[in-house]
Amino acid sequence: MTGDHHVLPLPPPPPPPPSTPPELHNTIEEGSQNSDQLFEDDGNELEMERNDIDIESSGLDIESNDLQDDCDQMLEIEDYHESNGDDATAVSVENGISQGKNYPPLAVGMEFESYNDAYNYYNCYAKELGFAIRVKSSWTKRNSKEKRGAVLCCNCEGFKTIKEANSRRKETRTGCLAMIRLRLVESNRWRVDEVKLEHNHLFDHERAQNCKSHKKMDAVAKRKVEPTVDVEVRTIKLYRTSMVDSVGYGCSNSLEGEISECVDRSRRLKLKKGDSQIIYNFFSNIQLTNPNFVYLIDLNDEGCLRNIFWIDSRSRAAYGYFGDVVAVDTTCLSNKYQIPLVAFVGVNHHGQSILFGCGLLGDDTFETYVWLFRAWLTCMSGRPPQTIITDHCRAMQNAISEVFPRAHHRLHLSHVMQSILENLGELQESGVFQMILNRTVYETVKVDEFEMGWDDMIRRFGITDHGFLCTLYEERERWAPVYQKDTFFAGMCTFQNGESTISFFDGYVHKQTSLKEFFDTYELVLQKTHKKEAVSDIESRGLSPVLKTSCFYELQLSKLYANEIFRRFQDEVVLMPCLRITQSHANGHVITYMLKEHGAEGDRSNTRNFEVMYDKAGMEIRCMCSCFNFNGYLCRHGLYVLKCNGVEEVPFQYILSRWRKDFKRLYIPNVESNNIDSSNPIQLFDHLYRRSMQVVEEGMKSRDHYTVAWQAFKESLNKVRLVANNHV
Repeated sequence: MTGDHHVLPLPPPPPPPPSTPPELHNTIEEGSQNSDQLFEDDGNELEMERNDIDIESSGLDIESNDLQDDCDQMLEIEDYHESNGDDATAVSVENGISQGKNYPPLAVGMEFESYNDAYNYYNCYAKELGFAIRVKSSWTKRNSKEKRGAVLCCNCEGFKTIKEANSRRKETRTGCLAMIRLRLVESNRWRVDEVKLEHNHLFDHERAQNCKSHKKMDAVAKRKVEPTVDVEVRTIKLYRTSMVDSVGYGCSNSLEGEISECVDRSRRLKLKKGDSQIIYNFFSNIQLTNPNFVYLIDLNDEGCLRNIFWIDSRSRAAYGYFGDVVAVDTTCLSNKYQIPLVAFVGVNHHGQSILFGCGLLGDDTFETYVWLFRAWLTCMSGRPPQTIITDHCRAMQNAISEVFPRAHHRLHLSHVMQSILENLGELQESGVFQMILNRTVYETVKVDEFEMGWDDMIRRFGITDHGFLCTLYEERERWAPVYQKDTFFAGMCTFQNGESTISFFDGYVHKQTSLKEFFDTYELVLQKTHKKEAVSDIESRGLSPVLKTSCFYELQLSKLYANEIFRRFQDEVVLMPCLRITQSHANGHVITYMLKEHGAEGDRSNTRNFEVMYDKAGMEIRCMCSCFNFNGYLCRHGLYVLKCNGVEEVPFQYILSRWRKDFKRLYIPNVESNNIDSSNPIQLFDHLYRRSMQVVEEGMKSRDHYTVAWQAFKESLNKVRLVANNHV
């Protein structure tokens, strides 16, 4: 295995997350490629997710073995999109990258006032050079005709369909990859996110004049449409056009060149002397014991390191079991730690934090987060999480919308609450303010209750015009519990006094922790985590928890849930006696109950009302506290209603397999047995290698396991050699 490099297979189209209505949907414009081929699985995330994993454009390089200082052995993952299309054509008289006289080439970071302006500029640029364009794909807001993004490509993109292959019409498609990707940004302007200028065919001005895109050009389109360039946008443009400048037609202004160089330097990974060797040694050593370990690196145009991402095989496999909710921990990056660490974190069946990969980032810009998320998504076979939890960061929020358009993006509630106090000066010391804030956020169960409580709070303390609070309130649907009732959190945010299960390296990484110190403890942290999970498995299977009530629900789930999850569920059962039904209303087989809850030991001073809906026909229950979505198990209110209706056991749909003590896991990346091409030696090797690693993982559990696995290997090898001898 040493010295071999393996390119990760292109991720399959990911299935849509359960109960996650997409905010965006794709449309194919007139003149685009054949819809059957562009969206083979209509309704899933193929276009939004698969097209977004265009690793070539985002600079992803992958190594599965030795990291070289000069990175000369890196392999790029490329996602080629076959296409079919209309008959509009364009041929020309020059090859390669080109530049018009009046319309300079587009560059990443350029912005236009409208979609039409961007389209017309690219169309004018194309006409001047001698090729035509068309809309390859676009996407609009759900239930709206408002366009949110588009990909414009050269008319020679793709090839003829099988049906068109026998046509007498001349073949004008060449598989050209020239294109631009546009996206509507917050300023309501259209930004160029991706550009490919290189053509693989000749230009022909005469033929281009007769193409559809140029015939449709109206009076407005014929004027030169200039992109909007303010100070901020110009900086982005200057940096992003450095690749273009290197081939001889970039900006020649020396001041702009200096600005570009400053921007580029700021986007390098900040390493101290010797850190590069530390990284190299770490990756080299870990691959000796973990052959499926993968890392990806991002270089700038000068070959300087910008970003790194890495993940081991266990983490990739664990994501297949527990990847429904993922938190992105950017504590080190946002708090300016010595190491700019970003960690992807989930929770296992014991509610313990598990690692889904790590990264070291050169900055916290939109482009960097897009690279990181695409790298991570590629390693996870293109399957996005249902819910992704992050800090409050505009750049990261935009990157998530770009890479995970259908995931529920939520903010760390504990971090939001902490940031509120930190931004309010003297008020953060006020016990009265903190009490009212906590009551407004944690105890309201209806939207109008929260909004009225928030309004009363900011008026009472004279902070109605506080800029940070106003911005945060506009984002309230991403962090306030009252808006999260349909979002699954798997207990990662309990919504009780800001508690959460997020940080994986808490207690091991501090502000002054060096890169060497981090890598020295990295394996130790993972080993402790794996041991903790193994011990919890043994305890859950061998030790029966102590029951606190005579409730049959408690007895039932004590036999099913892992011990830690059962203890959490048990807390709900213990509080059932604090409830009583005050009224009910039936509508067919659906009954709505109103429950009054008083404090423990008969405390009537703190009573709360909860509405619970129960469908007798399907044995479905929904409580306004949304404990099931937040934590993954039924609340005391739902249990009380089930008991009142004579239901003796918790319905199976409310017992999630991810919490069961007998939950079977095999920490080997998923092995797909379908569609193996027997004539492709790479696929055969990859398939057999992963299957054999499953035996290795099992064989390491004990000496008996090892003996059986070793005997199986010897028998298999003898049988394979026998087949080889028969063919001699």
